[in-house]
Amino acid sequence: MIKVDLLKELCAIRAVSGEERALTDFVLKYIDETEKNWKVKPKVISGDEFHENIILVFGKKPQTAIFAHLDSIGFTVRYGNQLVKVGGPVIENKIKLVGSDSQGEIECKLKVSKKNQSYHCKFEREIERGTNLTFKPDFRETKSHVQCCYMDNRLGVWNALKVAETLEEGIIVFSTREEHGGGAVSYLGKYIQEKYGVRQALISDITWVTEGVQPGKGVAISMRDRGLPRRTYLDRVIKIAKETDIPFQLEVEGAGGSDGLELQSSPYPWEWVFVGAPEDNVHSPDEIVHKDDITAMTALYKVLMEKL
Repeated sequence: MIKVDLLKELCAIRAVSGEERALTDFVLKYIDETEKNWKVKPKVISGDEFHENIILVFGKKPQTAIFAHLDSIGFTVRYGNQLVKVGGPVIENKIKLVGSDSQGEIECKLKVSKKNQSYHCKFEREIERGTNLTFKPDFRETKSHVQCCYMDNRLGVWNALKVAETLEEGIIVFSTREEHGGGAVSYLGKYIQEKYGVRQALISDITWVTEGVQPGKGVAISMRDRGLPRRTYLDRVIKIAKETDIPFQLEVEGAGGSDGLELQSSPYPWEWVFVGAPEDNVHSPDEIVHKDDITAMTALYKVLMEKL
């Protein structure tokens, strides 16, 4: 049975790419309050020199790092309540957006102009330029599914925190700015390789429901997206998965990216594979994930972190 209280809290926190501080503080507080119940107490690496990123180091000889990005898509207010996308959010009339500026809290509706394909926020006053807005959270749970904005990637963060409870050797990275060009993982990967010699990674992120990856059929192991993981490492991950009774699906896509793409582009020789539950209604206020796939995701991560 999945306890969703923590996931609900994570989804409610505003953390647009580049403005992740509130979520970083929440995760650090959560770690501080719960690590006493974890199997191994990690070394916590954070601070201004790491921006809003967090690195947790478990044990003396970590072999594998989990990367889970904290940030979300959203919008930045331009002039006259015009909006600029952060990442690739769905654009539809009447979507509810929230945020705050120096004048107070903001709740407005997205308005799309078909005439010139522009969009703005319909609000009673002019919002201060540079203010970031996010989808208004509406968390829903049924017997089989959880649904809300920002399952991508609060569910990846939730998964990493659940794996942390029993992890004995390994590294967990909570990264930033993944949804809008990246940048953080390059220096985080450099630090991890130079400090701890860790060169292999799992990407704790959320993928898409497609004709080949269906809800309720297990966690997806991505064989490729825009990035191409090294086949020898990918085959090791799949072999370990096959040796379990954990349901999984193999994904093959030509688009999409993750922190793995940034690891691949770095000057350091990283092994990486994306392993994540599939969601429908991608990058919308109504992202939905099957609970069985969440269970499979966490279970497979625990096995992979032990055996890779």
